[in-house]
Formats: sequence, structure tokens, C-alpha cells
Amino acid sequence: MGIYGRTVWFGMVCALFAAVCFGVASAMQAIAARAARDDRQGLDPRLLIRLLGQWRYLVGLGLDALGFVAQIAALRSLPLFLVQAAMAASIAVTAVLATRWFGVTLSRTEWGSVVIVCAGLALLGSSAQSEGAGHAGSLFHYGLLAVALVLGGVGVVAGQLADPTRTATLGLVAGLSWGALGTAVRVLPSLTPATLVRDPATYAAIIAGVLGAWFYAAALQRGGVVTATAMTLIGETVPPAAIGVLVLGDHARPGWLPVAAAGFVIALGGAMVLARFGEIEPPLGVLVTAGVDGDS
Repeated sequence: MGIYGRTVWFGMVCALFAAVCFGVASAMQAIAARAARDDRQGLDPRLLIRLLGQWRYLVGLGLDALGFVAQIAALRSLPLFLVQAAMAASIAVTAVLATRWFGVTLSRTEWGSVVIVCAGLALLGSSAQSEGAGHAGSLFHYGLLAVALVLGGVGVVAGQLADPTRTATLGLVAGLSWGALGTAVRVLPSLTPATLVRDPATYAAIIAGVLGAWFYAAALQRGGVVTATAMTLIGETVPPAAIGVLVLGDHARPGWLPVAAAGFVIALGGAMVLARFGEIEPPLGVLVTAGVDGDS
């Protein structure tokens, strides 16, 4: 296997490792999110602060950080459509963990969807080409920063809407924010401190990451889990994939475009079926242990 092949497979391993980290983190953060739940209207900026008081949320954040490092490594060697699809597939990990940790029963359709997600990622991996050769100019980097700020404004407005519009919009904005995060990391020319400090894409990634976490948590607090998660999956996969292909030069191996397209659709479709695991509803005993009864 040449250097090219090793680079692709290293990126694929990093993407899958990141998906596992994010999936486990989501399962742990599900309990903490319920413990911090309240009935305030609109968006409460103190939500993330309350969540930081939950040790499970902190462990989840640690796993998120580890997964993010692996995601960065994947984004430096693989096309956006593959990496973002792998990130969306982390919901399959959460679904499997739900059967072990929370006693949740998966239907045959959901077990089939877990297999389908894996099959879609396998197709994407087999068709993977290294990241595109296209390099976005400085205007694109500033554009990403502007998009992140606009998404912040849209999310705040969406928080005032009535459900189910509120949930769907917040979920979509959260997904778009995480998509902007991935895109920003992808276009960074270098990860050296000097470059990161000067590049507006760095600040776009930071802002988008914080906004994604805030808006997604807010969407799950009072809205439908399936709606919020499904919209998030769409927002974090489809736009970045299109940008990668149209702007950044991402593409599949020669002659493998149909396989890559099929893998992307299959992986995303399987993840959509598992959307209810965007937030696990733990049993009462687990919630009491977590402090929902007021002890923490």
C-alpha cells in the first residue's frame, strides 16, 4: 500500500474513531441534559453552565474533545462528504449503547439501520479519494465567519418560535453550525499557532462549535427528539458535502462516484431512521441517580 492509500485509510480510521467518541459522549450527555431541563421560554444562555455541573456531561465533553482531534485528522486527509457522513453515523453508536446502558430495545428496523449505516460507510471508505486539491481564498474564510455569526442570530430568533417550528429550526441551525465547523477546519491551510491566530476560519470554527452545542441542547430540551436530530443530520452533512465537491475539489476515486453517492445516501438514510437516539430517554432509576430528583 502506497503513501496515498495509507493516508486515506488513516483518515478513515480517524473518522470512525471520532464517530465512536461522539456516540459514547451523546449517550452520557443524555442523562445530564435531562437533569438540567427546565421550562423557561426562549433560549437560556445558562443552559450550558448548568450542564457543566453534571459529571457525565463533563466526561462527554472530554470524549467530544478527543473525537474532535480525530475529526481534524480525518478532515486533513479525506473529503468532507465522507467525514461528515461518518460524524452523522455516530448516532448508530449511541443506539447500540442505549441497549446496553439504558435497556432500550431496538426494533428490527433499527438494528437493520445500524447495519445499513455501517454498509454506507464501507462504501464511502472504499470509494474514498484524498481531500480535494482546491483551496478556498481568504474571502471564503471570512465568509465562513460571517455565516457562523448569521447562524447565531438565526438560532436566537428560532428559540422564540413555537414548537414544532422551534425544534426543527434549532436542529437545522445546530447542524449547519457543525457543518460550518467541519468546513472551517477543512480549509485551514495549516494548524500552526501562527496560522490559526490569523485565520478567520479558526474563529468561525470556534463560534460554530459553541453555537451547535447550544442550539442542539436547546432543541432537545422541549422539542421532539426525532425532528431535532433529523434536521441536525441534514444540516451537518448535505451542505458541507456540496461545498466540498463544488468549491474544494473533493471527489471519489475515478469511476467510483456512483459508489460514493450511494454510500453517502445509505449512511445518512440509516442515521435518519435512528434519529430518536439523538437523545436517549433513560429509565427513571438512571435519571434519579443522575440528579433529576433535585440532588444535583
